[in-house]
This record gives sequence, structure tokens and C-alpha cells, in this order.
Amino acid sequence: MLDIKWIREHTHEFDNLLIKRGIAPLSTEIVRLDEEKRQLTTLLQQFQHARNKKSKMLGNIKNKTTKEFEELRRDVAHINEKLNELNHKLNSDSNLQDIMDNLPNLPADEVPYGTDENMNKFIRDWQSSNQNTCSKQHFELGEQLGMMEFTQTAKISGSRFVTLKQDLAKLERALINFMIDIHTKEFEYIEISPPYLVRPSAMYNTGQLPKLAEDSFITTTNYRLIPTGEVPLTNMVADMILSRDKLPIRYTAFTPCFRSEAGSSSRDTRGMVRLHQFGKVELVSITTPAESDYEHEYMTNTAEEVLRRLDLSYRVILLCSGDMGFSAKKTYDLEVWLPGQKQYREISSCSNCGDFQARRMKARYKEFGATETTFVHTLNGSALAVGRTMVAILENYQNEDGSISIPDALVQYMGGQKKIEPTCILV
Repeated sequence: MLDIKWIREHTHEFDNLLIKRGIAPLSTEIVRLDEEKRQLTTLLQQFQHARNKKSKMLGNIKNKTTKEFEELRRDVAHINEKLNELNHKLNSDSNLQDIMDNLPNLPADEVPYGTDENMNKFIRDWQSSNQNTCSKQHFELGEQLGMMEFTQTAKISGSRFVTLKQDLAKLERALINFMIDIHTKEFEYIEISPPYLVRPSAMYNTGQLPKLAEDSFITTTNYRLIPTGEVPLTNMVADMILSRDKLPIRYTAFTPCFRSEAGSSSRDTRGMVRLHQFGKVELVSITTPAESDYEHEYMTNTAEEVLRRLDLSYRVILLCSGDMGFSAKKTYDLEVWLPGQKQYREISSCSNCGDFQARRMKARYKEFGATETTFVHTLNGSALAVGRTMVAILENYQNEDGSISIPDALVQYMGGQKKIEPTCILV
């Protein structure tokens, strides 16, 4: 959530940043609604003060039959009626809250203006030593191996689901352990095993509600299936005042993720690139405003290290203002090369959300020597999306005979196995 005090004091800058995000200026409307709310709150406080004063006077009158007592009693009753009216108006007037809840984070100064992914900015790339010339797509390879099942899975769950078998299921597990080991042993992330069902409030805190409600699944008991491990990990500091010496806090977790993929019915309909259920190793950092830019680079480097260890070519892209996620003020995308598709595809997003999520979930800390609290900054990133990493390995390590070589870094996680060979599976 944005800081409404900052909006009041920087209306011109606020409107310009909204325009950069592709949103019409709103400062005039927001300031007007905020002023009405503050006037209403002031009036409410005045009536509360008057009621307290008259109630005290009423209590001091010993003779309850006097005219003075009756007049004071009527005054208190009238004030109570007015207070109920003002409270109802204050609680029912949700226009300002609705606007604020649906406003995305404002882009950082260095984020380029743009309307879509075609206007993103190239930052750097890294080239693999693996020069594979085969060009089958991952779903062809997986089906030929007999270890990637879509048809029977569709009978069970519908489209955009997959079942992995034998060595591909083993490869998935190997990738998870490989990524978690790098993050915890080399980059000081704390491993977490979080819940996969969360309350709507947790989704609101990280910006998935109310704006992105249609992108997630809801249960009959009003729980939401997590669309990303960012939700439970970031909410671990909700409603907390953190010690300065504990920051930064770095969490990592593998979780399944569930997304409705609303609005993407014609995109990536084959294969594992865009599924309703997929696995992801998530990174979340909680830090101070002064250190969040450094932490963003640190997190991005952590995700890059996974790709370098797997010897997969990738590039780093700075997203433009029109392509960033709702809660982000700055995002780097890592895009891995897929020879089967002959293009780079996103495999990770690392975002600095500033204090946007912290304001929603009231996560604060006390700076050394300070008496007041300050909102923390939150960051999140994929390191990596496990299914897409498998896609990249299948396409980059495919051999002419249909087998898949195992990247050197994963051999120990595969129990010494160096190659996945086609197999005949009866079921």
C-alpha cells in the first residue's frame, strides 16, 4: 500500500509515476477523499470528547430527578446518536480504501518507461559452454522418454497439469535439493516449510488481493491456495516489530504454486511452461530501506548462481514500468535460453517491493537508537521455478538418441546418474 501522507505532499510526482505505470492521475481525488475522512475523524473525536465530559458531569450529580440531570442525560443520548451516525459513515465510506487497495506500487526512478515486455531493458547475459545443436521441445522429449504424461493427466485434472515419472520425477526432486542447498549453505537463507493454504488477509498483505483475485484458487472455506511461496514467507513478519540487528532476514522454501492462469488461454498450451500447479523455490528478504537495493542485487545474484552452476545460458532483463508486477517497484527477470523454442523465456523474477507490502501487513523495525518504528522493505524472487528449470535442462542437454545428459552439478543429487535414457512404461 502506498503512503497517503507522501501522496498529499507530492501530488505532482505521484501523478507522474501513475502515468508511468499506465494509470490516469488520481491525486486530486485521493486528496479530496482523504481530507473528507480526516475531517470526519476530527469531528468524531470532538463528539467523543464532548460525550466524555458530559458523562462525567452526569455522574457527579447526586439528585437524579433534577432538570439539570435530565438535560445532561438528553445531551449524552443525542451525542451517542451522532457518534453512531459518524462511525457508520466512516466505516461504510470505502471509496478511498478501494482506490488505495487497487493501486500498484510506484516504479523506482531507474525503471524505464514502457507499456509491455517489448520495452524492457537488457542488463547483461551469461553464455553456457554447452553448445547443443539439437532442437526438440521439452514436451516432445519428455513424452519420447516415456516420463512426461499429459493425456492421462488431463483425464484426472484437466488441461495445464502434468505428471512426471521415473527419472524426470527424480530430476525434479534433485533440482529442489540442489537449489535449497545453494541458498542455505552459500547465501545464508533460512529454509522454511510453510503452509500452502492461507487466509485472504495474507494474500492482501502481499498484494494478491483484491486486485489479482481471479489469478488464484479459493476453497469452499475461503482459504486461498498460494500462487507463490512469497505469500507465506513474507507474512512471517506480519504485525511484527523486528530488531534491527536481526536484519536482513532471508527465507527460502520449496512450495507447489497454484495459479488460475486467467487471461492466458492461448499461451503455452503445450508442455510445462504455464501450468495451474508447478513447483518453485522461493527467496524472500526482509531488510531496511537503506539496504534494500543491495539486497535486490544479492538476491538476483543468488538466482543467477543456480543457472551458472547448471551451465544454462541466460540474460538479465530490467522490467519496464508497464510489465512489472503489482507489488514491485523494481524487477529483474532472468530469462533462460530454450533451443527447442529458439528463444529466451522467463525462469525467475526478483523484485524489490520497498515498503509497499510492509504497510499492508504492518511489518516494522526500530533503527539503532531510534524511538519510532520504520516500515521494513520486502523482496522476493524465484530461484528457481523448478518446472521451467527442467524444461531448460531437457532442451539444452538433449542428445541425438533422445537421451538427456545430466548437468555435472546435479550428478551427485541424482545418485551418480549421468544420463536419462528413454524407457518403456506400461502404465
